Amino acid sequence: MTSSRRGRGAVPVTDADGRSDAELWILAAAGDRDAFGALFERHVAAVWNHAYRLTASWAKAEDLTSSTFLLAWRKCPELRLVRDSALPWLFAVAGNLARTEFRSSTRFLRAVRRLPGDGAEADHADAVASRVDDGRRMPRLLDAVRELPKAERQAVELCLLGELSTTDAAALLGVAEPSVRSRLSRARSRLRTLLEETS
Repeated sequence: MTSSRRGRGAVPVTDADGRSDAELWILAAAGDRDAFGALFERHVAAVWNHAYRLTASWAKAEDLTSSTFLLAWRKCPELRLVRDSALPWLFAVAGNLARTEFRSSTRFLRAVRRLPGDGAEADHADAVASRVDDGRRMPRLLDAVRELPKAERQAVELCLLGELSTTDAAALLGVAEPSVRSRLSRARSRLRTLLEETS
């Protein structure tokens, strides 16, 4: 399998047989599991890395990656490729799933906090893990990204966290490339302000 950098200025990737994502996707949509397997092998590392950057958690990245490819298998006939690459669509799905997971876990944590205490002593390991996590920058950054307006958040997730080119992100979002650049510029400015306020 040959590969190229899957970020800025990426060109379509082909396998040892010279098949592009578009060709493999057509076969997968017709039920060819081997073709889908080739797409999975081609993009799984990039999707996992993107999921990790969205969640700052190895376990959640694993879950998101699995869910992304499961959804991709189910949605094969509906997929819209961007410049013959499935990766932008996979990144968008991972981002949507991460936001859904974040909303669900936030609701769960709020519900748990409303429960009356049982007087049990806190686990020391939990306190240590909490301090380690609090000391990391990634969760703070992700919280700040979630505060962005939707259009800016999507641009950040695809271009900065997902390392897609602005051309690919524009095609995926259905907007002009200068619009994506403008959204990124505004997002960077907002993120600087948000991160300064929380430091």
